Amino acid sequence: MPFSVCMRDCYDTCSMVAEVKNGRLTVRGNPKHPITAGFLCPKGALLPRWFHAKDRIKNPLIRTGERGSGEFRETDWDEAIGLVARKLREAIEEYGSESVLVYQYAGDRGVVNYAFPLRLFHYLNTAMLDYGICDRAGQEALRDIYGTAIGMDPEELKNQRLIVYWGINAFWTNLHGFALAKRHNLEIWTVDVVRTETAKRSDRFFQIKPDTDVLFALGVAKVIIEEGLHDEAFVRENVYGFKEFKNYVKTLSLDYVSRETGISIEEIEDFAREFTDKKGVIHIGYGFQRSLAGGEAVRAIAILPALVGHRFGFIYDMKTIDKSYAEGAFLRTKPAKRIPQMKLAEYIERGEIKFLYLYNSNPLASLPNQNRLRKALRESDVFVVTHDIFLTDTALYSDVVLPANTFFERLDIADSYYHRYVALNEPVARLYGKSNSEVTRLLAEALGIKEPHLYESDEEVIRKVLEINGLNWEELKRNGFVKVPEKPRKWETPSGKIEFLSQRAVERGLDPFPKYRKLRGKYPLRLLTPTHRMMITSQYHNTYGMVDPSLYINPSDATERGIKDDDAVEVFNGNGRIRTRARLSDDVPPGVVLLYKAFWVKILGWNANFLTADKTVEKYGNASAYHSTWVDVRRI
Repeated sequence: MPFSVCMRDCYDTCSMVAEVKNGRLTVRGNPKHPITAGFLCPKGALLPRWFHAKDRIKNPLIRTGERGSGEFRETDWDEAIGLVARKLREAIEEYGSESVLVYQYAGDRGVVNYAFPLRLFHYLNTAMLDYGICDRAGQEALRDIYGTAIGMDPEELKNQRLIVYWGINAFWTNLHGFALAKRHNLEIWTVDVVRTETAKRSDRFFQIKPDTDVLFALGVAKVIIEEGLHDEAFVRENVYGFKEFKNYVKTLSLDYVSRETGISIEEIEDFAREFTDKKGVIHIGYGFQRSLAGGEAVRAIAILPALVGHRFGFIYDMKTIDKSYAEGAFLRTKPAKRIPQMKLAEYIERGEIKFLYLYNSNPLASLPNQNRLRKALRESDVFVVTHDIFLTDTALYSDVVLPANTFFERLDIADSYYHRYVALNEPVARLYGKSNSEVTRLLAEALGIKEPHLYESDEEVIRKVLEINGLNWEELKRNGFVKVPEKPRKWETPSGKIEFLSQRAVERGLDPFPKYRKLRGKYPLRLLTPTHRMMITSQYHNTYGMVDPSLYINPSDATERGIKDDDAVEVFNGNGRIRTRARLSDDVPPGVVLLYKAFWVKILGWNANFLTADKTVEKYGNASAYHSTWVDVRRI
């Protein structure tokens, strides 16, 4: 059976085997894979439904009605590619190459399918996206402390006793990692605002108030240091700024930490003592860092494993292989203008984008402040091209829609940002559409470009990427996956040590130590918008349909507003308003409400991102701040 790999934007990157029987795709987990271990998550098990979906786009489309109306006419590939090439050329000639933006993200994480199209846009010297939507704040924060965001190999969990899932619902979003921790009999703790499924399956749960992660971590550090529990030899040899940090946390009152976080002093002290005794490691989540306080929180959390003697005692990111050859930035002849991902609407409003090419993404579901973005697209003259498998909300706002194929229909490889394995993806069948690399070659040809790097085959690119990374193509073909060897690592900070006092942070205008500040909004309730278990951001809503559109609200907040379970409610703020039904739950604390994110508006009629904030955290690389959104709710 051919090898496949799930290309979703997910920690696990499951190695699979797939085949077509009697015209239907079947998939199962590759039983030989050390991490994904032969089983699939609920989403992965339903991949055949996605592959055979009747609403897949079969032919190119050209818009005939207003943006968002869904009025298109079918055409052939020659006309569609010809129109795209002509509009692309016109934008460059009239407004310059920087008026063109390629917008893509991790809707498909295949190395070729993700990176190869960027070659064309690098060759044309267009504007490029500066990615800030996901974990930019955490990336910057970890570089402040360790000089890198690359954490512990999860296979090292076999040598650990305790893992803390901090701000991550791993049972939903890192199921194989959660199973790995269970397999190795680790004690599992969770720190989160919401009592998630992971929290319910943990040995201990610390339910903190929003934005207080930084204060909780500093309080734990205070107890560890003042009770002399830290690994004194390790800290003395490997930490920069320990004395200053010790004096900093000395000024903190545990009474204050307890009041602000909602965690009792006894629990803070227990956390510190047991975490030290068991030399805990921390899996640092992405969701909580998408806030105005997220970067500071990660800085504080990242200090704790070092206090107990870990060189890299956090699980965060692997960045296992160098993919730069696939992207081909070497084709540029001038530096790239970078447009912050979260500011797409602003740049369209200013008229700086005249041609927008989208693939592997659905920003009209995933970006915040959707009313502003949709208005900007309706009122601008930007020419929009979307290459996708389905007629998404973004596709509805496009001038040309090109049908994409799925990863079961092409050759590719994928690495993981959780583990150190690269997996092979072999084509199983062909139904509809073309891959991102096929379309790139067609566009290059239509533009009359002769550059050989734009016409390399998928296999040529894969072989070269593997060679650069010291990996063997034949081994990959034989086993379906190969492990990337870990290189000797050091702390890439100015001091060459773990920096509790971060010189890099100070250079960016931040305080030398993580700082807590209270955040308030114009509305009384904090809105959290995590991913639903059966979706990867907006993916699968149209094919699986198993979504939960309810607003989760604490019974005390509901009673105050005269809301009962299953009442119709309106959720609103200055960005917009949506209507749904309330579900009363003690899993959500008072002062907080929860909506799952990025549903398709064309299906449900609304999306939580009509409410979310489009603010960014400039000192953390224009990181997103979705969860720094406040709303109110009323019964209707």
